[in-house]
Amino acid sequence: MQLTELIGYAAAFLTTSSFVPQAVHTFRTKDVRGISLAMYSAFVVGISLWLVYGLLLNAWPIVVANVITLTLAVAILTMKLKYR
Repeated sequence: MQLTELIGYAAAFLTTSSFVPQAVHTFRTKDVRGISLAMYSAFVVGISLWLVYGLLLNAWPIVVANVITLTLAVAILTMKLKYR
């Protein structure tokens, strides 16, 4: 594994794992009052585009990170729409 790929995986791990506390809190409490619908909608579209970009480049750190982040963000956005 090259240093650049290792840095990519480290960055992917850190940025993706930052969403876990919000997702866990939202799943447990179903409290979505503090979540912006516009922000999460734009974020999901942006992460989707990053995923496509990573796939086109065959950049697996980008792909892996964005698959996980997209899954968490879509779950939070779905709960925002369901529990508002």
